[in-house]
Amino acid sequence: MTLLTTPDPHTTPSGGRLTTHVLDTVHGAPAAGMAIALFVRDDASGGTGSPTWRLLREVVTNADGRVDGPMLAGADLRPGVYRLVFEVERYFRAKGVALPTPAFLSQVPLEFGLADAQAHYHVPLLVSPWAYSTYRGS
Repeated sequence: MTLLTTPDPHTTPSGGRLTTHVLDTVHGAPAAGMAIALFVRDDASGGTGSPTWRLLREVVTNADGRVDGPMLAGADLRPGVYRLVFEVERYFRAKGVALPTPAFLSQVPLEFGLADAQAHYHVPLLVSPWAYSTYRGS
């Protein structure tokens, strides 16, 4: 007798993945066309110096406010500290939203740790020109 199991949606056979999407709470819609940069923290040897951030990828969200594939997947996803930087001001100005100068939010940097290279980490952003929230999604 063979037992069939349902695969865990948070893992993949080839390793984990990091995904994101953005929801525009002003317009009640996906944030299509928002630029996002992904960085990884490179800690100084021995912990004596300041960490540096290395750019891994730059993308723009699609019509669904998502990226067309994982930000990281498989062997590229390693335990560590990462930062997603969302270009909020540029996005809302391009949508014609009247913003003060300087804007209250220019960029939204989200810094987070990935401990399990086999897990699915989903980091959504809900954003307006005045506030944002995030969580570990599924």
